[in-house]
Amino acid sequence: MNPQIHLPTSLWQAVETSPLLWLTLTLLVTLGARWISSHTRSPCANPVLLSIVAVGSLLVLTGTPYDTYFGATRFIHFLLGPATVALAVPLYNRVSKLRTMRGPIAIALIAGSLTAVLSAVGLGALLGASEPALRSLAPKSVTTPIAMGVSEKISGLPPLTAVLVILTGIIGAIIADPLLDLLKVRDQSTRGFAIGVASHGIGTARAFENSEEAGAFSGLGMGLNGILTAILIPILAKLLGKI
Repeated sequence: MNPQIHLPTSLWQAVETSPLLWLTLTLLVTLGARWISSHTRSPCANPVLLSIVAVGSLLVLTGTPYDTYFGATRFIHFLLGPATVALAVPLYNRVSKLRTMRGPIAIALIAGSLTAVLSAVGLGALLGASEPALRSLAPKSVTTPIAMGVSEKISGLPPLTAVLVILTGIIGAIIADPLLDLLKVRDQSTRGFAIGVASHGIGTARAFENSEEAGAFSGLGMGLNGILTAILIPILAKLLGKI
């Protein structure tokens, strides 16, 4: 049975292409997901995960192609750029602390980036993943635009990489706080940086819910890991290709 909601064809075609419809629905879904997350206080009630499920369900039920939805909500996509740049503001307010942590940050960045890449590829290889899938896995811990560009550069599958990036971010946002609590990591800058390196933008959004300091250092981790991974993975891919 086709799950698509049956509306008069001409009416629905006019409505589904309207930017106002999908912009409004996306904002309402996001606000609803944040309300649920704030009231349940459960890591599993991640607003990004809830929003993806809700919007994806609406697209399936209405039979709306993703390209139509993306075209209608392109303005939100555009705002990702300014939002990412704005992450530098709270970090700027902590420049003095940042200077005292340059050494530990460099060590943590290299260790975290290498661990993210090698663990993903290693586990994928053990589970029998194909070579294109392994190449797609490698950049899964960096933000989507960088990850897709790296995946394409090393002959991976960018659409698969995008899905893996989102899953990584959601899982990181869910398990980061309980794991860091278990490890007795209390310092907010350390917690934030670890979250940003491991789970990019989605994790950073979660870090900001904890504190501004955690969010600031998470944004730093996300940005630095994106740069390092973009340099590191093509080099590792060439080295592994020669073995």
